[in-house]
Amino acid sequence: MKKLALVLLILVLAGALYYAFTGDNNQVGSEEDQAVLQQNAPTGTYLTGLTDLEGNPVTMAEDKVVFLNIWATWCGPCNIEMPGIQALYNKYKDHEKVEFYIVSDEDAATVNPFIARKGYELPFYQFVGPYPAALDGNAIPRTYIIHNGQVLAQEVGAAQWDRPEVHQLIDQKLAEI
Repeated sequence: MKKLALVLLILVLAGALYYAFTGDNNQVGSEEDQAVLQQNAPTGTYLTGLTDLEGNPVTMAEDKVVFLNIWATWCGPCNIEMPGIQALYNKYKDHEKVEFYIVSDEDAATVNPFIARKGYELPFYQFVGPYPAALDGNAIPRTYIIHNGQVLAQEVGAAQWDRPEVHQLIDQKLAEI
């Protein structure tokens, strides 16, 4: 009986990982999906009340391409996608028209040891409060690529953020601005 339960657990986990990386909840690649997102983009796609991990207020850049990831240290799928986010950040971190916001509601005493242990060099922030309707959800990780208040792409669940379609989306938007 224990062997059967273990086999079922492994199958469920394998299926969840497969779906997380290949499922159809991905809205980055299709031009039609991007057009619909841009037409229906609600206002209020930026966080107010955002702080860095030292407690200093931070204003999100509205005139840049914004990569916003909402995550938590205890979240398994969040941890799975973090290396891909780091790789994407490494490519665009010096670009003057791109900003990254890796946001958690956990306090700095929880997030800082996680960052140190994992060696991430991402811009981490804290946000506590209600999210704007366009960014509200009950699942993490949630990730958005935003420009001028329009959600260009969004993903709920773990994703591989350093894949070519994401680079293409960002590069295409950067060429337009």
